Amino acid sequence: MATRNRRLSYRLDLLPVIYPFHRRASNSLQLGDLVYYGPSPEYYGIGEIVNSEDNFCVVDFRGTGLLGIQKDVFSKKYLIPIHKLDLGHILKST
Repeated sequence: MATRNRRLSYRLDLLPVIYPFHRRASNSLQLGDLVYYGPSPEYYGIGEIVNSEDNFCVVDFRGTGLLGIQKDVFSKKYLIPIHKLDLGHILKST
């Protein structure tokens, strides 16, 4: 499978898996926030919220995860925000 050989820009294994309805899954999200899909951070990667309506967000992942997904729509309860200062911990050094 091609996903095994894929080289990722982030240490997604350092992101905690957070399931919906967990207290950390309820959050306020805004356009431009960096987020990940709580239950499967390694598959989707890290994305930016590009659109939001009611309880749903369009997230642009830019192919950062193992599945190479570009954009997807999620309920806000599945998205976990990443503070910009925490990015230094998960960025891979080349």
